[in-house]
Amino acid sequence: MGTAERHKASGSGEAVEAAARGVAPREVGAVRREADVAPREVGVNPSKEARPEPRPPLWIEEPARRSRLPDPVRTAAVRAVIIVAVTLVQAMVAFLTALAGSWLSFPMVLSSVASTVVATWGVLDVWVTRQVWNQRHGVVSMPSSTARRLRRERRRARRLARVAARGKERIRRRPGQLSHS
Repeated sequence: MGTAERHKASGSGEAVEAAARGVAPREVGAVRREADVAPREVGVNPSKEARPEPRPPLWIEEPARRSRLPDPVRTAAVRAVIIVAVTLVQAMVAFLTALAGSWLSFPMVLSSVASTVVATWGVLDVWVTRQVWNQRHGVVSMPSSTARRLRRERRRARRLARVAARGKERIRRRPGQLSHS
């Protein structure tokens, strides 16, 4: 249930505002009417009084343009981003220590080279994990795809289940009898 639905469900939002102020909702209605409405004239129809228009929702929820990444791919991507960020920080520290002429520059350059290798592995891991996921779960339709084989097995199982169900539904004929006698 989104915010817009909650706002509609709670009426005009008096209960939410009351909770924020620490006042009971019934008291809010009474206080609000007294504070917001001018004194009524005799003979004026209360239903024709000017009422404030309801507020539009704060935001409108829209469906995502792209579907969410599968969990293993997302995990690999987060890991790769963290490794690449650490590698960039190491490279910057190595560069700055080399400019400063510090003894730390040589170990930092060596560690940033090793970290670059690890970052490359992390990015390749994302690519390989995505390809494996697509092949196993039916996104790639190639003859060697595991997904195609799994779909074929599911289709065969559904077909056998339908044949078995039809066999149970058929009227069993006894030998020597016509179908409706």
